[in-house]
Amino acid sequence: MKTIENNGTYVAYSDTDTGEPVLLIHCSSASGTEWRSLCETLGEEFRPIAPDQWGCGRSDPWVGRGAFTLSEEAAPIVQIIDDIGTPVHLVGHSYGGGVALRVARERPEMIRSLTLIEPATFHLLRRGSGADQVLFREIATVAETVKEAVTTGDYWAGMAHFVDYWSGEGAWSTMSHEARLKMSQRLAKVMLDFRALLDEPATLEDYAALTHRTLILCGENSPGPSRRIVDMLAAVMPGARIERIPGAGHMSPLTHPDHVNSAIREHVCHMAIRDVTHARAA
Repeated sequence: MKTIENNGTYVAYSDTDTGEPVLLIHCSSASGTEWRSLCETLGEEFRPIAPDQWGCGRSDPWVGRGAFTLSEEAAPIVQIIDDIGTPVHLVGHSYGGGVALRVARERPEMIRSLTLIEPATFHLLRRGSGADQVLFREIATVAETVKEAVTTGDYWAGMAHFVDYWSGEGAWSTMSHEARLKMSQRLAKVMLDFRALLDEPATLEDYAALTHRTLILCGENSPGPSRRIVDMLAAVMPGARIERIPGAGHMSPLTHPDHVNSAIREHVCHMAIRDVTHARAA
């Protein structure tokens, strides 16, 4: 593992050092190990780089100097991209998709392609139609339940509600005791993630300015807020296309890795082939 310093604290990340860089941003309550099977699928020609976000995996907790925002979460990832010095393929799942969009807005010239797996840009629903606001209240209720659990100290119940919302009723009870203990300890960070997503000031017009070739993956059985956000982004991002995953829910990188990994590899390989073709034509 490597580390990068940000205001006296450290974010850890794995990096194979060789190949075309693919930067992978995990979902809330997870870590960079979410991408283990994708890293194997990408092969030696690509360079997977998988950070552990604040308070996850081997990274330091968020230090609490000021309000937590997507910009704060994105800062170490922007540093990693700047250190690489060449454009990267950027992949983000759920919360990581929201972070990826923030990174892309801050460094658009450093992004070769985008892959978004149900990006959790919930703030867009707040500004949408009446039906969108119903979906916003649905996800805001989940966020409020998590916040209440952190306030009272009932992390176990809060994380159970969070997991069952995203993975289906009863998913929490099927997990090992050790996994539930580990996830419960991350609930306070999940609360901060929700805050960052719900308060993000970006608009649909801001995302429309991102012209990168973008693959948006969506499970056909995912919660309504996620499916609606996918449609909203695809409608305004000029380089975007949606690929729906039959039978999948929100956690498709873990439940349907073969489909997700092959789709991402095809997407980034297409960019490499396109660049070679353009170079020969020039």
